[in-house]
Amino acid sequence: FLSTSNEAVYKVFNETACQFSGQTCKPETFNSSNVTKLCPDAQCLFAFYGGETAYHKYLIILQFFNVFMFFWLANFVIALGQVTLAGAFASYYWAFKKPDDLPAFPLFSAFGRALRYHTGSLAFGSLILAIIQVIRVILEYLDHRLKAADNKFAKFLLSCLKCCFWCLEKFIKFLNRNAYIMMAIYGTNFCTSARNAFSLLMRNIIRVAVLDKVTDFLFFLGKLLIVGSVGILAFFFFTQRIKLVQDTAPPLNYYWVPILTVIVGSYLIAHGFFSVYGMCVDTLFLCFLEDLERNDGSAEKPYFMSPDLKKLLKKTNKSQTDA
Repeated sequence: FLSTSNEAVYKVFNETACQFSGQTCKPETFNSSNVTKLCPDAQCLFAFYGGETAYHKYLIILQFFNVFMFFWLANFVIALGQVTLAGAFASYYWAFKKPDDLPAFPLFSAFGRALRYHTGSLAFGSLILAIIQVIRVILEYLDHRLKAADNKFAKFLLSCLKCCFWCLEKFIKFLNRNAYIMMAIYGTNFCTSARNAFSLLMRNIIRVAVLDKVTDFLFFLGKLLIVGSVGILAFFFFTQRIKLVQDTAPPLNYYWVPILTVIVGSYLIAHGFFSVYGMCVDTLFLCFLEDLERNDGSAEKPYFMSPDLKKLLKKTNKSQTDA
């Protein structure tokens, strides 16, 4: 007697193996029926259609492998975009005579350099982040499985591990982002770029903290302004309160559904655009810190920063002063 979750297969077994006894193979009622008396060796077992294979045996491992590969590829694509943007913005900063020293196509040039020289470093950096993210997924899976268990120590340990790996993921994302910027500037490998970026940021920790908080606040205001404006416009449009397009908007019973859809879409688009500005700010900031440490304004080591920034910091190049 065989039972399976597949109804079609269940009928096949039911109409063949169970015909001689007139009984139905159901695991819920099998032990209480008289089948065991008629057939002492009969059993009602769950069976895979076609038998259990290695795929069914290691199914959960393969699912985690798919999740791992998804995280790895997604992080690689994000890293490739970050290095490309960092290379384009860095080429602008390190051009001594702007815009004469700029390359013809800075974005395409940076993309070509990233694919030609930094593919392995990008794969390594995204691999580290993917491993941490998969560990977080495993912890969430264990937390879901242990919800029914009344073990406070295990729940406390899982909560601590989840918090630690969340902080570690944020730190690795921050480190990778700055490592990719140093990689785009100097062309060094991932480990060297990460070490140099971390050392540079630690030497200027106060500037980093101030710039990070100010830019986060400004980006938050920008996103709030865009999402709020689009949401208000969508509300007046779908409620037919704009006379110019009153006939265009269809009458809706639940107008909040398209309004919320427009708000979510506008937030995602605004987040994508502001992420480019955020990469620009971080790249120019690291270039600025490198400029201050490498150069002193002399004729041999002139500053590469813009004239407005030199004026703000009261920095001048000696060649310009003498002229």
